[in-house]
Amino acid sequence: MKKILILLNFLFLLSLNAETITADYKVEFGIFGEIGVANALLTRDDNRYVIDVELKATGLSKRLSGNRKEQHISKGHIENGVMVSDLYQVIKSHGSKVVNKIYRINHKTKTVTKEYKRWKNGKLTKDETKTMDYYSKDDLLTLYFNLDRKIVDKQEPNAYTFKAIGAEKQKGKVDVIIPKKSDLKEYKDAVGAISDGSWYARAIIHQDIFSSDKGELLLRIGKDGITEKAVLKDLIFFGDIRAIRI
Repeated sequence: MKKILILLNFLFLLSLNAETITADYKVEFGIFGEIGVANALLTRDDNRYVIDVELKATGLSKRLSGNRKEQHISKGHIENGVMVSDLYQVIKSHGSKVVNKIYRINHKTKTVTKEYKRWKNGKLTKDETKTMDYYSKDDLLTLYFNLDRKIVDKQEPNAYTFKAIGAEKQKGKVDVIIPKKSDLKEYKDAVGAISDGSWYARAIIHQDIFSSDKGELLLRIGKDGITEKAVLKDLIFFGDIRAIRI
């Protein structure tokens, strides 16, 4: 289930031209069919924004994971039309356990403070605060909401490296690749054909929870900047995880 929820964090590449944007996805895993859903909401004006993403397991996955849920919230300001994170919060729950992480970003000192709290059966079992060893203007949500502006030529093959608050295992590092023509068949087979204005990308997720050295997420992104389909490739025994916009 953790693999699925990390996948969902990479799906919301939304257009920045409207004040309120929503995107909903269903997630399918190998032979099991639908195992989760995700709902994202972006609200913004000329000065401030809020992104709120809710993720939850469904069906058999819901029972096996102890009704696992996650909520990811990003709040911040706008600089030159780009969202800049001031706070990133992650709330996770399953069974009797709840975890709350809050990252506060100080852009003047270029420091990030993380508050971590964990409860079990309603009792606080961990409470710590620390300063992270990397800094970025993006968190995991704003990075992908901002990609439409960060990557200008979406058809030109290239490799980009970004940093995002919340990507702790890789010290903030996130790689995004625009594919070569020779690789396009792989993308078409995995996430479908692109139409005018849509584009492909591959996100490299540096997490040790994946069954290979690096998790590779193939994306088909619409001309409005919204991900239409994503596939997390080649998990051992079960094949691919697929996320489809509904």
